[in-house]
Amino acid sequence: MITLLKNARLLSNPKEEKCDILFNKSIIAVDKEIHPGLKDIKVIDADGKFVSPGLIDQHTHLIGAGGKFGFESLTPEIMLSELIGCGITSVVGVLGTDGATRSIKSLYAKTKSLEAEGISAFMHTNYFGLPPVTITGSVQDDLIFIDNVLGCKIAISDERGAFADEKDLLSLLRQTRTGGLISGKGGVLHVHLGGLDTRMDILFQLVKKHQFPIRNISPTHVGRTEKLFYQSLEFAKLGGMIDITTGASKFTEPYEQVLLALNNGVSIDNLTFSSDANAGLSVVDKNGAITGLKKAPLYESIRQVQKLIGTGKVTPADAIKLMTVNPAKNLGLKKKGRIEPGFDADFTLFDDNYEITDVIAKGEVFMQNKILLKRGRFE
Repeated sequence: MITLLKNARLLSNPKEEKCDILFNKSIIAVDKEIHPGLKDIKVIDADGKFVSPGLIDQHTHLIGAGGKFGFESLTPEIMLSELIGCGITSVVGVLGTDGATRSIKSLYAKTKSLEAEGISAFMHTNYFGLPPVTITGSVQDDLIFIDNVLGCKIAISDERGAFADEKDLLSLLRQTRTGGLISGKGGVLHVHLGGLDTRMDILFQLVKKHQFPIRNISPTHVGRTEKLFYQSLEFAKLGGMIDITTGASKFTEPYEQVLLALNNGVSIDNLTFSSDANAGLSVVDKNGAITGLKKAPLYESIRQVQKLIGTGKVTPADAIKLMTVNPAKNLGLKKKGRIEPGFDADFTLFDDNYEITDVIAKGEVFMQNKILLKRGRFE
């Protein structure tokens, strides 16, 4: 069914003028006023709410993670209603340390399940280690033949990783980039950064020594430590996209990291937020002793966007880029991240306090006026 969203204020419009958006599964038209002259049409009055492209979380543990304290520390999977409640209409699932009890095929099945429930779900092949864990037996073939696979994951500078050398990473990059070129995807090597002193050194070698295209290298957890963060800013100044984790692994609050990056000459267009949702985290007391476990929260990314807007130092239009146009560009999602004709009809609506009120994915209303209209099949 064709739907007309009226009286919406585009976050990307600094004048905050109201507009209308006509769409079905994709956006048909965006204009100050639209009078389609159709009988069979659904009309939704946005009542002056802000509207942004549907939010993208490019690093989540869709089928759970954790496990470093035994089987009982494995975290649960993420459900559809959790994503919708956070305004997320596109999500990327990854594996972590565990490539054994967490199967790459199970991750694929989860993306297909969420897709069937109505949102856009993707994944990266492999996990922390080597040799690569894939579906087809090849990183390149996973990208070419499996629509949901956008890239490949690997961990560096982490005692749980594979301690990959330049040759290992160049091999993965070649497969990932070539697979992306053939399939028309972004083809990114999504690099988990640990806390070891080697930090991002090897990534600079790949770019400077071997002249590998920087856009195919996607480092995440850049704010794990202060030294790592400032090194990542140099990577961004070379043209790389760096991902700030909001739900875990941070030396200071993520919105403060954005301000530090901007103050050090990094463009907002080279920064993204992702949650690391459902990663297993330790709860510690004031003496540093572990007292329990928790999962990394999915909602923290939008909360950090709200805090960033609240500083008054970044416009709402720029702040929302961290979860819309920037991750879409990083992942090579050509129909995501913008409200323009031809793009997917994914929208997240906000009130004047930038609290999420409505969510529309692929033209279907999932949440309206803060009331969830659709849940996952088993919720």
